[in-house]
Amino acid sequence: MEVSVIEKKLTQKDIPITPMRMIVLDALMKSSQAISLSEFEELLQQSDRSTIYRTLKTFEKKGLIHSIQENNTTQYLMCHDDCDESQHHDYHLHFYCTECKKTTCLEEVRFESIHFPEDYVIKELKFVANGICKDCQK
Repeated sequence: MEVSVIEKKLTQKDIPITPMRMIVLDALMKSSQAISLSEFEELLQQSDRSTIYRTLKTFEKKGLIHSIQENNTTQYLMCHDDCDESQHHDYHLHFYCTECKKTTCLEEVRFESIHFPEDYVIKELKFVANGICKDCQK
């Protein structure tokens, strides 16, 4: 990924630019599937687990990425540009393939029309479907 694109994304979310943050964001932007902390460790062998974890938590707090819990593992995906520190707007289905164990966003399946009573404050919605992805069906 082009460095200026990465720097721009970090700057837009008011995240100080560091080499580690650029490396982690580059990996996230190149992936079409969710990435777990252990997968980041494999990808970024020169980095330690705690630094990667702190970087991911910073990104999540600032609305740059969102996390998905699946099978006792947290995986991370890029957020939409309109997500921020106060609210994530990723109201789409996440699909977990039981064959290849990968999670992908199905943007075409959206849940924005769900309305909750006014006296409820929703902090997070999780929509996960389990099945077999199109690649594993071949």
